[in-house]
Amino acid sequence: MKDTLRHAGKRKQLVEVLIKKGIKNKAVLSAIEKIPRHLFMDSGFEDHAYQDKAFPIAADQTISQPYTVAFQSELLEIKRGDMVLEIGTGSGYQTAVLCELGAKVYSIERQKELFKKTKLFLTKLGCRPKHLSFGDGYKGLSEHAPYDAIIVTAGAPYVPKPLLSQLQINGRLVIPVGEDVQIMTLFIRKSETEFEKREFGEFRFVPLLEDKN
Repeated sequence: MKDTLRHAGKRKQLVEVLIKKGIKNKAVLSAIEKIPRHLFMDSGFEDHAYQDKAFPIAADQTISQPYTVAFQSELLEIKRGDMVLEIGTGSGYQTAVLCELGAKVYSIERQKELFKKTKLFLTKLGCRPKHLSFGDGYKGLSEHAPYDAIIVTAGAPYVPKPLLSQLQINGRLVIPVGEDVQIMTLFIRKSETEFEKREFGEFRFVPLLEDKN
C-alpha cells in the first residue's frame, strides 16, 4: 500500500473532525495529519482508516480511535526529547504519533505475534522508537525509568503501582481505568509519595491483560 494525495486529503478532514471535538495541541494535530494511519490496517479496511473510530487488528486488539490517540497524546504534554513509556504497542499507530512528537519512546507489547509484526512494520515505516519490548505492561520497564510520561493504551482495572513508581517528579501517567467502561485518568507525580489525580470522562478500550502471551 502507498500513501497518496487522496490519503493526505482524508487526514486533513480527520484533523478538522478532531479540532471540532476539542483537540487543540498543534503538534498532536500535525502528527495525526502526517502519519499514514491506513498503513497500520489490513488493506481491505483502508476506507475505514480516516474515520474517527477504533478498528479491530490482529490478536483481538484494536487500533484506537484517532480522537482517543489525540486526546491521550495531548494529556501527556510531550516535549521533544521526553522519555515516554507506552504500555500496549498494538498496531504501532500511537507509537508513531509519540515518535512524531519528538519523544524517545519505550514501548511494551504482551502479544508475541503482534509484537513481531509491529516491530518489523515500524522499521519499514522509518519510525524509530528507542526500545520495543515483549513483556508484561503491568510491570512497566524499570531498567529505563524514570519517564517523563507514561501512556497506557488499554483499559486497566486498577492503576499498576510500578507505573507510578517509574514516573519522574512532574511526570504524567495517562491511563484509562475501569472494567467495562474506563475513566481516562491523569496522574501527575508531585513528589516521591504524592500524586495529583484528574479524571476526563468515559472511554472504551480493550482490557489491559497481565503477563505475556
